[in-house]
Amino acid sequence: MHRPTVKKILRIAAIVAGILFLVALVGGYVMYSKREALLQTAIGKAKAKAKREYNLDVKIGKAKFIGATTVVFDGISIVPDQRDSLLRINHFEVSVKIWPLIAGNIKLSDVTLKDGFLSLVSKNGQRNFDFLFRKKRDSTTNKTKSGLNELADNLINQVLYKIPDNLNLSNFRITFADDSNQVKLLAKTAKIDDGDLTSTIDVNDHESTWHFAGKLHPSDKEIDVKLYADGKKVELPLIEKKFKVKLNFDTLTTRLNKVEHGNDETQVYTYCAIKNLLINHPALSASDVVIPSGSIDANVFVGDKYVALDSSSVIHLRKLNIHPYIKYKMRPAKIYTVKMHTDWQDAQDFFDSFPQGLFENLEGIQVAGKLRYNMHLFLDMSNPDDVQFESGLAKQDFRILKFGKTDLSRLNREFVYTPYEKGKPMPPRTIGSSNSNYTPLYSIAPDLRNAVMTAEDPSFYTNHGFVQESLRKSIAEDIKTKRFKRGGSTISMQLIKNAFLSRQKTLTRKVEEILIVWLIENGNLMTKDRMLEVYFNIIEWGRNIYGIGEASRYYFGKAPSELTLGESIYLASIVPNPKAGLYAFEPDGSLRYRLHGYFRLIGNLMAKRGWTQPDSNAYGFYNVRLKESLRQKIAPIDTAVADSLMQQDPDEMPDPGLILPGGAEQGVNAAPVDAEQDKKPGLFSRIFGKKDSADRRREAIADSLDAIKKREKEARKEQKRLEKQRRKELKQQGLLP
Repeated sequence: MHRPTVKKILRIAAIVAGILFLVALVGGYVMYSKREALLQTAIGKAKAKAKREYNLDVKIGKAKFIGATTVVFDGISIVPDQRDSLLRINHFEVSVKIWPLIAGNIKLSDVTLKDGFLSLVSKNGQRNFDFLFRKKRDSTTNKTKSGLNELADNLINQVLYKIPDNLNLSNFRITFADDSNQVKLLAKTAKIDDGDLTSTIDVNDHESTWHFAGKLHPSDKEIDVKLYADGKKVELPLIEKKFKVKLNFDTLTTRLNKVEHGNDETQVYTYCAIKNLLINHPALSASDVVIPSGSIDANVFVGDKYVALDSSSVIHLRKLNIHPYIKYKMRPAKIYTVKMHTDWQDAQDFFDSFPQGLFENLEGIQVAGKLRYNMHLFLDMSNPDDVQFESGLAKQDFRILKFGKTDLSRLNREFVYTPYEKGKPMPPRTIGSSNSNYTPLYSIAPDLRNAVMTAEDPSFYTNHGFVQESLRKSIAEDIKTKRFKRGGSTISMQLIKNAFLSRQKTLTRKVEEILIVWLIENGNLMTKDRMLEVYFNIIEWGRNIYGIGEASRYYFGKAPSELTLGESIYLASIVPNPKAGLYAFEPDGSLRYRLHGYFRLIGNLMAKRGWTQPDSNAYGFYNVRLKESLRQKIAPIDTAVADSLMQQDPDEMPDPGLILPGGAEQGVNAAPVDAEQDKKPGLFSRIFGKKDSADRRREAIADSLDAIKKREKEARKEQKRLEKQRRKELKQQGLLP
């Protein structure tokens, strides 16, 4: 067989290359000569598509080629149908790279943009950018639905490939306006020169000046950009106005390190760092929270049906390193997995890393030893009752060397307690023997101690301040009801909340409560008996009634040591909602029947623990009588109304004059109601009149007098429902299987 020589092979290759070059040359000449026609055709198709699919009116004044690969546009405008103008650009030049274009990819080489204006408007329920959220019309052909990983990979490639190698932007204005807010950004200059980014952005007409600066190498999928402001912090006025959150920082650095795609997963490796971040929001904290320095190596993995922050990610918070893992699975059911842990770290570094203003009582604390935190949450939204939750702070040779701003051991001696109501201080109480109402633990009736522990924290003497099962059930209940409900708090947590913290319902206050409980329990700062004694003497038992000494004398005219089993169970029932205590009584001083089931439930639980004898007569329910001087001041009220009030949030309870029209005593604020006030308001007054607290009180009393007989049957039905609800609450707290 005759074999071709190397010389012949090279000759053949040269001929083939020459033919290909000639074909490319001819094709290039044809395309070059027809480029203007092709450009106008492409523009026409783009306009038609924008009108057809998005209802956008796109206009271009002039469009032409300069050179082989540069297109110049003048007078561009985009106006959504029957909406405000969205975009105007006076001059726009764009050049593309040849070789990626031959391969079918559009890679921008140079971009010049002068005098542009992007206006985002959302007013009166109409937005000029709502086309962005509009679904495209269904295609006649069936398309395979892309997974999240494919969408993420396509998005990243599209964004990165649209970043030009060189950018020259000047006078590009962006505004956003809704019914109450407006933000203006003017990019005076923005340049990318061989990967070096610089910019100057005017915010809200010289309110501040921002700068984006850094490196952009999109071809290598690497981005490293920093945002900062001239002479001040970077502030986000729109977020502050729209969401009532104060947010600012010195610098924000973002970096895209690497993007990988394979094995049905897109992996994005990023880094983000921030300096002197300040956050203030009523739901977060009562004061500014400042993070001097923080960063995260965030490795985000996107699969077909999930998005995850991989466990290789690390959060750096000053001296503290936290390893998070967060995964959200979308289909077939929404599943959340959250894990977080730290390695063993110096305990002082642990506390020093807390953001400033986060935990006021712990500022300046000095500790020794080692600490390690671990948390796990697994939630299947299709089955919230099976939620998994564990959280714990482990210790090695831990001890407190010096207290911070607050002496956590002060509860071991006499101290002054000032309760607050809606941010206002109430008369202070001395918690100690110098107060005649102060009651030592041994002088509190055992039935009361056992009834309250049964209802609030039956494992008080054996737990370390927390009951994981109660917290788990509380999370499940919150998910099902889609709101935060009471549950999971132990007696230790309630004590700390009352003794050291404000009544403001913030996230930081709850976390601080947990930390202080952990410190007291694990630092052996108080005995369990002392904690229970202070708890009984500090908690609220009624409007401006604090401590069991005041409560037992107020409701029953007797000392805490003289309380009966029935009176003890009643007092336990009002701990979650003390301001509603008097709504539990009928005008004759007997208890409303709605509590009958509660008495049997708590009594049976006490009997099972050997804390009382089994009783088939509702454990003293029928023997409870309100102090006689208070009975005369309770007006008849509809049972359903009273039951509703007893379930209200204690911070939102109405004036107790609703059932005490004759006034009250021992700090209960109720105004007398005269005969004229007792008259039922007329129809027009009730519909159109301004209703103050007295109006609402008169209406409730009048309506209840008319409806008592009619609703007795409904009340019995409601009683069964409430018993069922109370059982659910006790299950949530881990008191029932």
